[in-house]
Amino acid sequence: MEDHKDNEREEIFSERVRAGKRTYFFDVKATRSNDYYLTITESKRRYKDDGYFYEKHKIFLYKEDFNKFIQALNDSVNHVKTELMPEVDFEQFDREKEEYESQPATVPSNDDSELKWD
Repeated sequence: MEDHKDNEREEIFSERVRAGKRTYFFDVKATRSNDYYLTITESKRRYKDDGYFYEKHKIFLYKEDFNKFIQALNDSVNHVKTELMPEVDFEQFDREKEEYESQPATVPSNDDSELKWD
């Protein structure tokens, strides 16, 4: 009998998107017959009695559905932006992220006015 093999395939390409308490992974993988598909994984860090663990949810997206998926995603996002929240400047989130990432790391000063624990 053939050994059971891990169904996970080697990643060909991967993109990570950090979004607050969640991280999204977009991974391109290959089938045994060298056909390609995309997995989209949402990962959330959770706390349990003995420490942290990651809760993951995964979507498999195959090439025949790429265009339909992209169209539905674009239509949904555009509906929110133009119909439901037209007053929101969505580009502000990109600017805020760029500003945060460009700030130098702060180094604590040796000022005596800081709180100290004895």
